[in-house]
Amino acid sequence: MNKIYSDLNVYEATKKRLNLIFDEFDKVIVSFSGGKDSGVVLNMAIDVARQRNRKLGVVFLDLEAFYKKTIDYVEKMFSENEDVLEPFWVCLPMESPNSLSYLEPTWIWWQPEKEPIWVRPMPKNKWIINLKNNPFDFYKENMPFEKFILYMGEWYGQGAKTAQLVGIRTDESLNRWRAVAADKSQKNNYIAKNGKSIAWSEKMTDSCYSFYPIYDWAVEDDWTYYGKFNKPYNHLYDLFYRAGIPLSKMRVDEPFGNEAKAGLSMFRVIEPDTWARVVNRVSGANFGNIYSGKKIMNANYTLPKGHTWKSFCKFLLTTLPEETANNYRQKFIKFIKYWAKTGCPVRADFIKEIEETAPGAYENTHQFSKRGKGDKEVIRAKKVLDELPGIDNKQDLCTWKRMAMCIIKNDYICKGLCFSITKDLTLRQKAIVEKYKNI
Repeated sequence: MNKIYSDLNVYEATKKRLNLIFDEFDKVIVSFSGGKDSGVVLNMAIDVARQRNRKLGVVFLDLEAFYKKTIDYVEKMFSENEDVLEPFWVCLPMESPNSLSYLEPTWIWWQPEKEPIWVRPMPKNKWIINLKNNPFDFYKENMPFEKFILYMGEWYGQGAKTAQLVGIRTDESLNRWRAVAADKSQKNNYIAKNGKSIAWSEKMTDSCYSFYPIYDWAVEDDWTYYGKFNKPYNHLYDLFYRAGIPLSKMRVDEPFGNEAKAGLSMFRVIEPDTWARVVNRVSGANFGNIYSGKKIMNANYTLPKGHTWKSFCKFLLTTLPEETANNYRQKFIKFIKYWAKTGCPVRADFIKEIEETAPGAYENTHQFSKRGKGDKEVIRAKKVLDELPGIDNKQDLCTWKRMAMCIIKNDYICKGLCFSITKDLTLRQKAIVEKYKNI
């Protein structure tokens, strides 16, 4: 899917989108992180809600390890817009990837048993939702925060037709572009009352849809909006700018995931007291601060001399703690079996290139996949190749390089192989806590 431009600028286009959403939905709620993108969405949605004399839900997931300036910004947005907002400041224990440690590949914020070493004390403002006053019947202990957001809109709607607004810009990453447009079946898009399919939407439940109203904005558009309309923003970005961080690299979300770990060094510089507590709280935080951006944590890792990707992948498995290594082995086995038995859809030009580069490695079923537009044929892997230079960095294929890179990038969940967080991660974390809590 290609971007289609009109004579509207992105600001005018987003206003039009938001008004459409308020026309079509009984309830609207914004997922707010305190960052620049979700801040644009929240500010613009507040303006529309106020003009229409409507209420607007807003949910902020407090990840415990936040900069003070982010917390100040969230408090400002909530307190100055109480006439419009129905705020939910969520401080429930939830699980998130920790890409900085092989020993603790996930971490759980606001764990009651970790209260003495929490990065921040539990907030005391009137919007706080924690284990003492939790109203969410869908909440499960230590559930992944992605699943929480999945159910939040439906809960807020209580059966009413509900729109959940998300501040995703597709130019920020290929994965975000895919989330909005690529390979997504139109049957999951919202169909407006005029019969048009909304490409920047996604069905979550029968009564709730997610919308990405600033999907086509550039990072410069964010800052043009804040400056032109004098809207409040997170002043943490001012410090990032003074520190010489490029606009495209400024991130405010969870600090220990693959995308945001490059900003860990700024934690130490900007808020040294907070940084000291982060190091004490999250395994591998200081390692990430020292080595982020270096070869050891870089996706462009160069294969050591004397190794193939297969031999290097197997060598890396021998260096890991047994439990961690077993997790990777299980994921790799599932990955290989899936490619051998089911296969995946691949573009025709890539199939042709694969057949020319590695004849016999893949079998073309000549069956079209039901994913996306249904215009890609499914291929199956007859053997696991070491790599496919020039192809496997454009197309997800079954190669030893992809598996090795999961270990190198500390991708415990193996998102790089299209896996997602599962319940066994939560059970594993609980078992570890139980095992070591008395030491």
